[in-house]
Amino acid sequence: MDIINTIGRRKTSVARIYMKSGSGAVTVNNKDIAAYFPSEILQTIVKQPLTLIEEVSNYDVSVNVGGGGPKGQAEAIRLAVSRALVKINEEHRSPLKKEGFLTRDPRMVERKKYGRRKARRAFQFSKR
Repeated sequence: MDIINTIGRRKTSVARIYMKSGSGAVTVNNKDIAAYFPSEILQTIVKQPLTLIEEVSNYDVSVNVGGGGPKGQAEAIRLAVSRALVKINEEHRSPLKKEGFLTRDPRMVERKKYGRRKARRAFQFSKR
């Protein structure tokens, strides 16, 4: 099997992954997943699609990820891994879609407007 290349995005994070058959090693930006994501929850998010279709130890995943924070990066990787699994075998589509792993989360940070403190928060109003 050759190398499968897919992309995933979430907020401002972009993850490019290269998946090939192997022993289940996951490297993120040339570091082991445990070193890059010390939080157990984020490691679980990244591996969710593989766990769902019981292929955790069958594929090696190499990830280049940038932008955003750890949570956004983990979810971007999850989308990319899900897309790669569908490329490998079309039968994986329905369980992954059912869990919502193939949907690009469109929510982004709203921009700050002029005349306000934040995107929507106005300055404190004083009647007198």
